[in-house]
Order: sequence, then structure tokens, then C-alpha cells
Amino acid sequence: MGYKVVVVGATGNVGREMLNILAEREFPVDEIAVLASRKSLGTEVSFGDKTLKTKDLDTFDFTGWDMALFAVGSDATKIYAPKAAAAGCVVIDNSSLYRYDPDVPLIVPEVNADAIMGYTKKNIIANPNCSTAQMVVALKPLHDRAKIKRVIVSTYQSVSGAGKEGMDELWEQTKAVYNPVHEVPPKKFTKQIAFNVIPHIDVFLDDGSTKEEWKMVAETKKILDPKIRLNATCVRVPVFVGHSEAINIEFEEPLDWQEAQDILREAPGIMLIDKREPGGYITPIESVGEYATYVSRVRQDPTVDNGIALWCVSDNLRKGAALNAVQIAELLGNRVLKKG
Repeated sequence: MGYKVVVVGATGNVGREMLNILAEREFPVDEIAVLASRKSLGTEVSFGDKTLKTKDLDTFDFTGWDMALFAVGSDATKIYAPKAAAAGCVVIDNSSLYRYDPDVPLIVPEVNADAIMGYTKKNIIANPNCSTAQMVVALKPLHDRAKIKRVIVSTYQSVSGAGKEGMDELWEQTKAVYNPVHEVPPKKFTKQIAFNVIPHIDVFLDDGSTKEEWKMVAETKKILDPKIRLNATCVRVPVFVGHSEAINIEFEEPLDWQEAQDILREAPGIMLIDKREPGGYITPIESVGEYATYVSRVRQDPTVDNGIALWCVSDNLRKGAALNAVQIAELLGNRVLKKG
């Protein structure tokens, strides 16, 4: 026996990636439904060697379905996730709507798998922000060894984090630079993204930080440890897929860079690629289509006691979104539903 699975938002970047990963990982699916808004109704999407037609989210009955992977914005999630949950279908939500709800577990399976049992309060599980997901995978094994006090992170986030519109804008602006027949003014982003970087993701808050930066702080505390102090600077860069992060970590206990390497080499979900030579590190383009969270450039930080700096890269459509959601589905199946 397998599971009856629904993918909501199946025509978007993350929804399509969810379908790819469910097929790649041979998730035990008995029946699958792909849902989209009315404007995308009938659009065909791939699931392994099958082609599926999208159904109308507005009229779909979730009764009898085991789990629904949601890859739509918070507005649509607010309407349809409670309907699915009330019908007995466990929701795994990729939006930000439920991440900070104390009655909804926020899960990265390599980090806090045991928290999944809290799903019963609302029948909903939240998927973290893409930049948080890869970071906490790298932080967790180091935190277990030496206890993290403080983290400073600067992100280099790809345009796919802003959806298809972000990818299209980078592509069109890049072409316009080389063939300046017509201007492509910013629409999705606040400034030109081609050949540029933008230190602004999501809305600004009263303290001068952006909501993306606030998310990394709040989610790391909820997933890993509420005592960790964290400061983030989130930057959009002209890369199509793959988020990168420069992470500086201050520990309570001494930890040298060689031991940090050894810990990360054995940690679940991590691939350590760290040779101190030209090219002995991972860049975002090499992470595309891969499951791993890559760590490179592990070194001592001499400016603080017990400090380590590292470089972290992952495919944001995978570990940052679709892969993590499928891993949550696997965890839910193995620990709770036990059908597959």
C-alpha cells in the first residue's frame, strides 16, 4: 500500500520540483492529484514517466487523501490548507503562513525530526524558508558538539527564490545588456538584477532589517535553539538557481576547523567539498539538481574565541523547498502513517 498524495500549486517552480523529487525518490504513491488555480486548469505536468492534468483547487475534495504538499502563496494557503487539514489530509506547507505558529511544527528532517509529532494539533506541518533550511542543516551537527552562541550570516540568494517572474527578469535584462534594443526595467525586483546585487529581499521592518532576514532569525530559533543569537544580511544575486551563504559561527566551547570538517563530513544531508586550492569548493551552479547541502571554506575565525567560518551552498528549489517537503512526507510516512 502507498499514499494518496496531492500537490497544490503543481504548475509553479516548486510544485514541479516536488513532483520530480517524489518520482526520483520513489515515494510510495498509490494515487496522485495535481492542483492549480483556475487560470492554470488543465495544464499538463510531469510525474516520472506520466503526464498529469491539473485539477481545480477551488472545487477539490481532500477527503480520503493522506497528505497534501502545498506550493502556493500564503493567501491561497490560508483558504485551502485548513480545508485539507479538516478533511483529514495532512498538509505540508511551503509558504510562510504557519512557520511561526506554536501549534505547527517547523521541520528540517536532519535537524528536528522528533518535532513532527506536534502536527496533530492542526494537521499541518510547515516547511522553512529556503535560506534557513540549508543553514540549519550545516549548523545542527556543530551545535550538538560545541553549542552555538551567535551566528552572522550573509546570503547570496538566486532569483528562482522569487519564482518564475524573477528568473524571467534576470534573463530578459541580461539579453538587453548585450542587445540594447529595448530597456527591461525592474518589475519583480526593486533595481536591475542583471550584473548587479540587491541587498533587499521581502519587505523592510521597523528596525531596518528585511522580513527575509527576520525569518532566518525566527526560524533558526524555532528549529534549532531559541538561545542562538543571529544576524542576517540577505542579498539577491544574478544566479538562476542555488543559494549561497557565508556563515560565521561563535561557539560556547572550543572547536578547531579540522574537527569541524570531520563533523560535517559525517553529518546527514551534508557534502563537504573543502580543498584549500583553486576550485576546491562548491559554487551554486554545481548544486543545481542535487539533494545535498554543500559546505566549503571551513576555517578558524581569529577575531572571536571559539569561532568558525564556512561557506554553504544548496539548490534552493530542492533542499530549500521541494526536497525538504518530500523528506517531511517520508518522515510522516515512516513515523506516523506507516503505509508505504
